[in-house]
Amino acid sequence: MQISARADYALRALLTLAASDGELVKGESLATAQDLPLRFLENILTDLRRSGLVLSRRGADGGYRLCRPADEITIAMVIRATDGPLASVRGRRPEDAVYEGAAKHLQDVWIAVRVSLRRVLEEVTLADVASGHLPPIVCELGRDRDAWVAR
Repeated sequence: MQISARADYALRALLTLAASDGELVKGESLATAQDLPLRFLENILTDLRRSGLVLSRRGADGGYRLCRPADEITIAMVIRATDGPLASVRGRRPEDAVYEGAAKHLQDVWIAVRVSLRRVLEEVTLADVASGHLPPIVCELGRDRDAWVAR
């Protein structure tokens, strides 16, 4: 799985908002706090607002804040808001991929990949990451020696 810059930046900005205790945070402050390009971040924040993950207020006292508590926003929700489905095959959902002959069971692999991603990304919330108290599945997978080996 490749994590896009959009998803990475969105998560970093939302984690900064999660740590702000509900206070409005200006886009410039979010960009500075995470060393993100402001123009790109503003576009991402617009998508997050449309997806119902952030609220924005204009004006001198304006800024952004989370729409709901950080423990109700999963990493999967953010990735879907920025990039669409967690797993796709040539732009389509895995259940819509059709294969013939020797590749017939490749769809089963793609479905398993999606389930695997969901098990982690739908379990981890912004609050988990911001607090450093990650769910057991993340801790368990992270302890696997092979998890840290690039291939």
